[in-house]
Amino acid sequence: MAEKRKLSSEETQDDKEELSQEIRDRIQKNKERALLLRQSKVVTRPDKTDNENGVQGKKVKVQGQKVIDSGAGFLIEEDEELEAAMLNAVPEPAPIISKLPVCQECEKEFKDSFLLQKFDYRTCDDCRDNDGKHSLITRTEAKNEYLLKDCDIDKREPPLKFLLRKNPHNSRWGDMKLYLQIQIEERALVVWGSEEALLEEREKRDEKRAEGKIKKFNKKVKQLRMEVRSSLYDKTKKASHTHEFGADTYNEDDDTYTHSCVECGFEETYEKM
Repeated sequence: MAEKRKLSSEETQDDKEELSQEIRDRIQKNKERALLLRQSKVVTRPDKTDNENGVQGKKVKVQGQKVIDSGAGFLIEEDEELEAAMLNAVPEPAPIISKLPVCQECEKEFKDSFLLQKFDYRTCDDCRDNDGKHSLITRTEAKNEYLLKDCDIDKREPPLKFLLRKNPHNSRWGDMKLYLQIQIEERALVVWGSEEALLEEREKRDEKRAEGKIKKFNKKVKQLRMEVRSSLYDKTKKASHTHEFGADTYNEDDDTYTHSCVECGFEETYEKM
């Protein structure tokens, strides 16, 4: 009987040791988890009420050790120093992202500018070059100089913005469309691929235009020659008509007769036998 009691007490002691080791392992895991949460700076005290989720931890004792039941299936060992460090942890402030546009020339932020408002081009008023790349160009000049079509300006994305101005040559004509010079140049590079290709195409068109002018000039010269030849032909035809002479006139001095053509005035002198 005494041996049975002894065996029972030994088994109970072994169970307590196993239980104590299991609790210690769980506490160690909880401490590691708390340290990880502390490093991530998103830990809140589990024994305090979470105003958003309404979760509240409960303090319990296990083997004389105070632990906190998180309500999530694990126990966290109470550590005042750890809790104080977690409460004093200050999260790093998020970077401030500015929504102001940045000038393409000086790379400084600005609120508004003429080019941004009218042409959606990010350049401040201080860097605006009215006589250079930020000058305005008419639609006709843009098409002739940069070999652009209407679809390249109006249909290709994004459509180019423009300003409407009265025509200085005649107020009765339609309003002029003024475009930004640098945007026209950029669109030409998109259409033709490179500046060299644009120059090559422009030279080809200039040559064709010159050839067309020469052909037109030669055609006019040929037409003038035909008109001159036609007039000469008509005069020759008129000169070969048949004379119709009028009455004869007798010349007593040399005993001859003279008569003249009624149409052209040609005179003929002859002798009668």
